[in-house]
Amino acid sequence: MRVVLISTYDLGRQPFGLASPAAWLRSDGHHVTTADLSREPLPLEAVSAADWIAFHLPMHTATRMAIPRVQAARQMNPAAHICCYGLYAPVNEEMLRTLGVTHVIGGEFERALTDLISGRLPSVLPIVLDRLPFQVPDRATLPALREYAGLVSAGERKTVGYTEASRGCKHLCRHCPIVPVYEGRFRIVQREVVLADARQQIQAGAEHITFGDPDFFNGPTHATAIAEAFHAEFPDVTYDVTVKIEHLLKHRDALPVLKRTGCLFITSAVESVDDRVLALLAKGHTRADFVHALALTRSHGLTLVPTFVAFTPWTSKEHYLNLLRTVRDLDLIESVAPIQLAIRLLIPAGSKLLELDELTVDPFDPAALSYRWRHPDPEMDRLCADLQKLVGRGASRTETFSMIWERAFGTKADLPVESPPIPHLTEAWYCCAEPLV
Repeated sequence: MRVVLISTYDLGRQPFGLASPAAWLRSDGHHVTTADLSREPLPLEAVSAADWIAFHLPMHTATRMAIPRVQAARQMNPAAHICCYGLYAPVNEEMLRTLGVTHVIGGEFERALTDLISGRLPSVLPIVLDRLPFQVPDRATLPALREYAGLVSAGERKTVGYTEASRGCKHLCRHCPIVPVYEGRFRIVQREVVLADARQQIQAGAEHITFGDPDFFNGPTHATAIAEAFHAEFPDVTYDVTVKIEHLLKHRDALPVLKRTGCLFITSAVESVDDRVLALLAKGHTRADFVHALALTRSHGLTLVPTFVAFTPWTSKEHYLNLLRTVRDLDLIESVAPIQLAIRLLIPAGSKLLELDELTVDPFDPAALSYRWRHPDPEMDRLCADLQKLVGRGASRTETFSMIWERAFGTKADLPVESPPIPHLTEAWYCCAEPLV
């Protein structure tokens, strides 16, 4: 079969969601064209000739960007099967079907997609959670790593690779897009596959690897074994991971392993410093836990990079001002990407937030692919809109924080001496957020 795999956006990373199924399909004898539309044009000739066209939808922005591309593909090739796969495919199944999508797969999609295309299955359920024997992702036809987001460290830009040691999550945070698909389950990628994928990217020029697991410590034994093996083979290559605050505290004995094996920073979805909001989001930690985890990681020489959902229906003006004070007082200004202080809560189709009595939303907006909400205090919506304009001006993190502070407080910021910049990716990590446009 002639297959085209398409990614529209993946946070500036070379898409694992194209490379992994490409390996499965090519090993099954299919002719596969990959297209990362964030870095290259739609391959019109391949789409027109394809038997199957499959779009990877890992996040909300990617899904919105895919809609016109799906429509174009259907118009160019009316006879093709069109599949959408990834986290946002099953929750948007009804809408995708109206565009001419014939198959939808969420969860562990590689084998199901391959069996569909190979004719071994007439159809699949929209959510598949099989335990898979993963194959080493095939990145041969993707744009070079240097064309993607890099790492800025000590004034130098380094090439970054991306891989995954696990998928899904065993936690049930209400706002998380993983939960409606995985429902508290996670699946590991075999250690030898993870290391082989890292190895091929390092051979292609990667000087740093992002492990993109929703939570690297969902399986702490698996994670630390990979970290040890990774460092043994690549002692000069650094990496970063994402870990819940709850897991940083629970698995604190693993923190020295991360430090010793080259972990440059840990991203953690703190979301809020207000305990009521944290409880509504079912985050599993408190403000005090966050402060404790920050002190703990610093005691091991590790950099914690908090992310936030700064604006929610329950975030009062005073709570937002307290967030800014907390970032300042804990010396986190350089650790927090400015966009994190202007993010507005996303409520997509299937969100567990809709189960809350405390939440009032407008009807589902098909154009936005989300439920719209308005803050009971209109000033908070105006503040959010103003801050979203500020964060894109290209100023330094400290300069931008100062502008955010002045808009929020109405006075100039009394900031400590500017801290040295921390290592960070050139494209800010975020999810659970309404797009800025």
